[in-house]
Amino acid sequence: MTARRDLLHALPVTGAAFAVAGKLLLEDSAAQAQPAATPLAGHFHPLGKAPSRHTVAVLEEARRTLPFADTRDFEENRRGLVAPMTERRIPNDSGGVAWDMDRFNFIDQRESFDSIHPSLHRIARLNQNYGLYEVVPGIYQVRGFDLSHMTFIRGRTGWVVLDVLISAETARAAWRFFQQQRGEGRPISAVIYSHTHVDHWGGIRGLLNEEEIRARNIPIIAPAGFMANLISENVYAGNAMNRRLGYQYGQLLTIAPHGFVSQGLGQGASNGAVGLIAPNRIVERDIEEFEVDGVPMVFQNTPDTEAPSEMNTYFPTMKALWMAENVTATLHNIYTLRGAQIRDALRWSKYIGEALYRFGQEAEVLFASHHWPRWGNARVQEVLRAQRDLYASMNNQVLHYANQGVTINQIHKVYQLPEGLQQTWHARGYHGSPEHNARGVVQRFLGFWDCNPATLIPLAPEDAATLYVDMMGGAERIIARARTLHDEGRYQHASEILNRLVFAEPQNGPGRELLADVWEQIGYQQENPGLRNSFLNGAYELRSGISTAEGGKSTSPDTIRAMSTELFLNFLAIRMDSRRAEGMRFTMNLVTPDNGERFIVELANATLTNIEGFQAERADLTLTVNRSDLEQVLAGQRTLEALIADGTARVQGDVGVLTRLAGLMVDFDPRFEVLPGTRPVGAPVAHADAYQAITGAMIPE
Repeated sequence: MTARRDLLHALPVTGAAFAVAGKLLLEDSAAQAQPAATPLAGHFHPLGKAPSRHTVAVLEEARRTLPFADTRDFEENRRGLVAPMTERRIPNDSGGVAWDMDRFNFIDQRESFDSIHPSLHRIARLNQNYGLYEVVPGIYQVRGFDLSHMTFIRGRTGWVVLDVLISAETARAAWRFFQQQRGEGRPISAVIYSHTHVDHWGGIRGLLNEEEIRARNIPIIAPAGFMANLISENVYAGNAMNRRLGYQYGQLLTIAPHGFVSQGLGQGASNGAVGLIAPNRIVERDIEEFEVDGVPMVFQNTPDTEAPSEMNTYFPTMKALWMAENVTATLHNIYTLRGAQIRDALRWSKYIGEALYRFGQEAEVLFASHHWPRWGNARVQEVLRAQRDLYASMNNQVLHYANQGVTINQIHKVYQLPEGLQQTWHARGYHGSPEHNARGVVQRFLGFWDCNPATLIPLAPEDAATLYVDMMGGAERIIARARTLHDEGRYQHASEILNRLVFAEPQNGPGRELLADVWEQIGYQQENPGLRNSFLNGAYELRSGISTAEGGKSTSPDTIRAMSTELFLNFLAIRMDSRRAEGMRFTMNLVTPDNGERFIVELANATLTNIEGFQAERADLTLTVNRSDLEQVLAGQRTLEALIADGTARVQGDVGVLTRLAGLMVDFDPRFEVLPGTRPVGAPVAHADAYQAITGAMIPE
């Protein structure tokens, strides 16, 4: 059997194999040292630097080796344009801007940039589509108003809407624009949510409200498990996800050639009012067929693929296959950088394979919630097969190497997509990347440990860093060596030793600045937006510290209503500081009469637990409150004490239990340090009521 070390050393370390993926770092030890880089005029950050000659060479190699002669995507992207959107800015309801397309004008002003990977520039150009498009007669898409698209299907009495963007403001603008161009004044007759990520349901209140839905009996259709999965994915680690999201989406970066360029799936996410209206019809079976406003539809549930709850839809009379977000123009995330449970690449592949043979043998158009359609059965089958193989390869070949001893810390240097997929544009890493997805597959099956005892219970990074810095002879020697590595273009090596220095000496200004310079060059070289954004965001925080701007948006009442009582109680247990609870003990009954729920909540062993469906005979406290009233507390609109005081909530027993429990809750800091020394001194942490539910931001994918 080939040894793990042999596998690693057998790989090419120069040329197209790494360069086209944006990860060749030109580690040529013979390269001549250069003078320290000076700040670049016109860079959005005063300490920002120009791309080095090494970075420029990486991008030139990608430009030479990638299939830029294949322009079919541009042709398909332009096809069916009905009308461009002329209003470049969409205001939001709070007086700001929900969407501003002019921010991305720079993308079309040059053929190439020395700070943007040419493949990333390519997808950014394709994402400039901004207007109304006809897919086939009876199917239209409004594109470019948000991260995702809104699709309209002509029904017997009105328009069936597939996915409704992130914000009410962008959804309202899309609907208004569609009505001006092709809507004919016909109403919305149904809405379909393809899956649980916010860019597919968050804009619903820009189109409809509950009263109209009830009055006109409008079906709101969603896949099995939609409501439970929609919230649960963002609650337990929500604060940490929000912080990590800032890196993945480059939230500190200016939209500019040296900063944020595009999010790959679309140009970016809108900034408006997120709402949720619960579905009133759930597609429960694996395959379910019924008419929606006279349009025959075949739904294919695809759980645990791109989202925990997701479904594809086939329109047999139009031979049109909607692949939701399971098949777009990119390799998607198996592991998402903001954090989530690892997705099942093999299951994903098999659902695409099923769609290929169930629908794809006759479908004449393939379209989705992002990017652009593909027309003709041969093209449909070509894309479905390649996407099927893309996810199957990620699963099978990563495990092939793992079974030969390649670890989670090595796989991203070993696994490569097959050459045919590397030369296929829609298999490029515009959302997921081969590097971080490969590590995600290992994580799913084997976990974080690489089986080396030295890494099983390691020193904390700051403790290990102190040792390394001492053994390397101190900060000055490290900075000198890192400067040489930087000037040679050996950026990952420079990052390795400078990262140790920054963790050992957080206030070492020269070390922080040089690490920022290193990460900036690595960021420029990335094809993948999440990787680029993460390196550039890290460089920004090293230079300027963590932003003191207000953290993520507050949780909307709609999403609070969607949170189950059990989920809320579980989150209280996470928010509780167990160190304060040592020696405390109580049992509480919680009863919510309007929905018939009953819980036992117990504190013992400094741990808060709950179980649904039971009541303790000798509880210290019984709290009775309607779930609808409890939601006001969860939303931060009223306190539990106020509900008890006016009789809305009733208590029996020791009401002091609630006071003691409240005293155990902590406020999670949405701006916690990722890199040491970057948090401004005295930066405040926003205070939330002890019983307020605080979910993570509803995250687009």
